[in-house]
Amino acid sequence: MTFDPEELGRGKTDLAETLKELRKRAGLSGDRPAQRCSISQSKISKIETGKTTPSLVDVERILRALEAPPALIAEITALARIANTEWQDARALRRKGLEKKQSELSDLEKTSQEFRFFLLSMITALLSTPEYIKASLGHIPGDHSKAIAKKLDRQAILYDPKKSFTFILTEQAVRWPLLPPAAMAIQIDRLVSLSHLASVRIGVIPISGHLPGCPLNTFTIYDERMATVEISTGAMVFRDSRDVASYLDEFASYERNALFGDDARSQLSEWSAVCRRDL
Repeated sequence: MTFDPEELGRGKTDLAETLKELRKRAGLSGDRPAQRCSISQSKISKIETGKTTPSLVDVERILRALEAPPALIAEITALARIANTEWQDARALRRKGLEKKQSELSDLEKTSQEFRFFLLSMITALLSTPEYIKASLGHIPGDHSKAIAKKLDRQAILYDPKKSFTFILTEQAVRWPLLPPAAMAIQIDRLVSLSHLASVRIGVIPISGHLPGCPLNTFTIYDERMATVEISTGAMVFRDSRDVASYLDEFASYERNALFGDDARSQLSEWSAVCRRDL
């Protein structure tokens, strides 16, 4: 399924209005579909007023309760998929200020317990040295001192014993020469150091290993409720349980093929040593 970014902003309102209209056409009061699909009346009301965005499963249950035809179910399900997906445009984020995005991420991290990061091409800010963070923003014009400070502040979450982090990095992500060799060695050494934290698991996938399939994007999964997928022009945010489950499955496949613990630290130390030999 393809998404038009402009549609993503309208999906929630359209879905709410459509479900309400279908119920009225069926001649049912609000409590009837609630009884038929085992969803509370209060939740049905919140869905129809747009206060709650239903999952695809909820939408399918409601449509079956309304005895909707298959073609209509397919159409409304597609609308529900759009309603559960958010497009974050990189240019718009830059106009608002990169530090504001960091504040949003900080709030999200405070309300989540388990984090899964698949890092395809770069090291995430949570694991980065100040030099690496600064270099990662070097292609964007402007003063990024506030954004850099907030990225560094966010790293404190790694030391929260109530949180759980799993980072999987490809060899390209670890070794991409964003900094001169000496600074890259320090950055890789930081990964080794952070891998000893009780709440952090760091896995690496060497290019020499075997990896089924072909990863296309960096993505992050928050608990089992949301997945964010990064592309060059922005990010997609998926909240539907089926979409999140798909990324959980993909992450699990990489996890099975990654090196962790002493094996990962040994590989990282080898790559760090290569950087030092390049001095």
